[in-house]
Amino acid sequence: MIGNITKLTLLDYPGKTAATVFLSGCNFRCPFCYNGALAEDRLPVEDQHSPESVLAFLDTRRGLLDGVCISGGEALLWSGLADFIQAVKDRGFAVKLDTNGSLPDRLAPLLDQGLVDYVAMDVKNDPLHYAETIGLAHFDLAPVQETMQLLKEGTIPFEFRTTLVKEFHTPDRLLALARWIGPVDRYFLQTFKDEGDLLQAGLHSLSPKEIEACLKAVRSICPNADLRG
Repeated sequence: MIGNITKLTLLDYPGKTAATVFLSGCNFRCPFCYNGALAEDRLPVEDQHSPESVLAFLDTRRGLLDGVCISGGEALLWSGLADFIQAVKDRGFAVKLDTNGSLPDRLAPLLDQGLVDYVAMDVKNDPLHYAETIGLAHFDLAPVQETMQLLKEGTIPFEFRTTLVKEFHTPDRLLALARWIGPVDRYFLQTFKDEGDLLQAGLHSLSPKEIEACLKAVRSICPNADLRG
């Protein structure tokens, strides 16, 4: 299930030095996914890592790293996630979880048990264009809505973020998305980059001018929204 590990990042966990653990498999098929092999769980066995090997690595980083980011794919699909996070926290690391927000019933217990210290949720697009943006014919938005409310009504620090792709995002759509989210303190727009392992070819980044127009639209609802990447 563990497809990759970044041994040091200064970017993935705000304000902390961290390692990032990427779990294979996802229930979305976003055409612009930066790592199609990871999302589709088709990494070669020799490129994968066991939980034990990752924990052994973290043992060597006690006192050197502040935290661990757990990302995907979609990390909440892994039935062993809670036990893994507990083992990480037992080693003294703070835990940040990245999620697409589709599994609130699995996220809620982690929050209730104090296993997660920070959550980054990807919000893909406005409701009208959500299904096509995540590569599915149909999608029930209720779980995403539930996760947003769970985070906004909770006490755990969180952020929402949207990766901008020319074929899917416009200022009007970003405005509709921001209205759906409502005012939040931390909302980031991220620039799309073709890393060579996309699920769909022929996608493009927005121009700087188009990105600024999207940011202006979002800031009308979330004044603290910012760009990342």
